[in-house]
Amino acid sequence: MRFQAFPSARQWLHAALLGTALGCASSAMAQSDMTRLLVAFPPGGPVDFIARSMSQQLAKELGHPVIVENKPGANGAIAADSVIRSAPDGKTLWLTSVGAVAINPALYPKLNYKPASDLVPVSLVVNNVEIMVVNAQTSFKDGKDFVQAASQRKDKPMTMASSGTGSVPHLAAIQLNESAGLNLMHVPYKGAAPAITDLMAGHVDGFFGDIPGLVGAIDSGKFRPVGIASAKRSARYPNVPTFDELGYKGVDSNNWYAVFAPKGTSAQVAASLSRAIHAALHAPDVQRKIEASGAEVVGSSPEALAQQLATDTEKWTAIIRRNRITPD
Repeated sequence: MRFQAFPSARQWLHAALLGTALGCASSAMAQSDMTRLLVAFPPGGPVDFIARSMSQQLAKELGHPVIVENKPGANGAIAADSVIRSAPDGKTLWLTSVGAVAINPALYPKLNYKPASDLVPVSLVVNNVEIMVVNAQTSFKDGKDFVQAASQRKDKPMTMASSGTGSVPHLAAIQLNESAGLNLMHVPYKGAAPAITDLMAGHVDGFFGDIPGLVGAIDSGKFRPVGIASAKRSARYPNVPTFDELGYKGVDSNNWYAVFAPKGTSAQVAASLSRAIHAALHAPDVQRKIEASGAEVVGSSPEALAQQLATDTEKWTAIIRRNRITPD
């Protein structure tokens, strides 16, 4: 009868080291074969919704898993820092709203990232034009009614809620102020939800917000939409006029979402990712789901996003400086 010899201590050590090395190699390989899509907001919010709506189809287009990672906080700076420290290999992407890349640089002078130099544009994802709403119990039929009432208020200004100082809703209200020669009183909230709650309760007179965040209140009859802050009408609410149509020029606010990659990402990689994102967004099921929320599916070239970023950075910076807006 033969007995199998036990391995020596050296053999045990060799086997353990080999196993660790193989495990690390396997982990590294798995890590390199997936894309991280970072979102600077908590799960369940509108940007997170878009990320998760497109991630599964995007994985099919790229041929490997796409993992959505939520990195909220510091007005997008935490997610931005994670992106700019990542390898420029197209495997770490940032899905962000316009605020973090076109508004924050003017609002926060000591921002720890510079969108124009630290990020590579990949693709616009969706447009979210601002729609102005009032409590449905009021008599305002459209934006012109609201402006006329506001212009006649001498003792107590009409109030306009926003989701925070320097937010797109706040800046849209400033555009209306400037275009119509009004003196609307800004009432900032910590997010859209409490602003919406107070508008329902009649504590404020109006609110600009992204269409997806207001669809429920509009469709249920709680809010009346009175104007679109865009050059064209909304496909979701085609009967609501733009402020331009009502005679108030320059009220044009788009809280778009877009994908960026770290500095150093090649033009070829950015273009390839852009094509994959466009295909994912226009897959019928994905497009239907997103557009049902009220957002407008886009998908663009890196060059188109770069131009949009430059245009909006210039526009919002001018408004912020002209009105001396500082963060709360």
